[in-house]
Amino acid sequence: MQVDADGSWVPHEAVGILLVSGDPYLQEEAKRIVAAAGGSLRTAVDVTEAVHGWDNADVVLVGSDIRELPPRRRAPTVLLGKGSEGDQLWRLAASLGAERVAVLPEAAAWLAEHLSMSGSPDPGGIVMGIIAGSGGAGATTTAIWLAQAAAGHGISTVLIDGDRWGGGLELAVTAEEIPGLRWPDFAETRGSIDPSQFRDSLPVAGGFAYLSWPGTREPVQVPAAGAVAAVVDAARRSFELILVDIGRTGEGLGTLAWDCDRILVLTKAHLKSAVAATRVLNELPPVDAGLLVRGSGTSSVDAPLIAESLGLPLLGVLPEIRGVAAGTELGRLLELGRRKSVSRFAGSVLELNGTSQ
Repeated sequence: MQVDADGSWVPHEAVGILLVSGDPYLQEEAKRIVAAAGGSLRTAVDVTEAVHGWDNADVVLVGSDIRELPPRRRAPTVLLGKGSEGDQLWRLAASLGAERVAVLPEAAAWLAEHLSMSGSPDPGGIVMGIIAGSGGAGATTTAIWLAQAAAGHGISTVLIDGDRWGGGLELAVTAEEIPGLRWPDFAETRGSIDPSQFRDSLPVAGGFAYLSWPGTREPVQVPAAGAVAAVVDAARRSFELILVDIGRTGEGLGTLAWDCDRILVLTKAHLKSAVAATRVLNELPPVDAGLLVRGSGTSSVDAPLIAESLGLPLLGVLPEIRGVAAGTELGRLLELGRRKSVSRFAGSVLELNGTSQ
């Protein structure tokens, strides 16, 4: 409830919920649960019927009878299923990229609460993803420097390592072993995470918190899609800026990219890199995107021309800094991030994205 200007009580605007399912049982259960949560339900029996209203819905529920998603639409918020479906329900959730699974009727109360919370007027922090248009462009370095600059501007910031094949972002942040949780510690997560506990559990360097894959050779547990969604949700509710180093694997593009409010594409100032970036753009979800170009004195392709060819606004040119490769190996990127040219670049990018204070 909220207070109107004249002091009277009026309800919050109903949450717009889309259910995609032709299963009569799931339709009836969803209708009952959404009514209890005070939401507004629209039902589509299949993907073809749902496609036009998919991205306009506040919450998308998908029944276990749906096996494919429409192209370039965000992942379902919740997959609905029945207890009799067993483990195949979780496998389906993983293949669809669903953030959470609700086994009905047991999870009815949880789902009603979750839908009610989805109507909260506070969207939380901004989730900004960074992805390289081609290999070796320097997305991780850029993400670290942006996090460092944001923290220097007084913005509470967390940097999330979205590439478990990248060797561990923490190794580039610092040479020290800083206590705190890493991704595998969330492998057994079920349900929501307390924002305060999440924030206090992370390691901090350069003024910002970070969540990294371990920089070790040992096998690690990989959190399921629901646990990843819970982590991002907790990050939104506990930080003002969430920077995600997405990585160029299908895993990062299929999960974390869909949680981003905007995505920065980083490309080198070379024709081959720009062409590769077009392929990455085709895989991105339909969110705001901007371009960062890594400068090069020997390049014959200038940044504005690359931006024009990709159809993206140019947000900044990353200066070439000597010693980056060695700094990455030695965990000394934060030292390089204090250079004036890097600070100017990062501050300008943050300002253009409305995140500087």
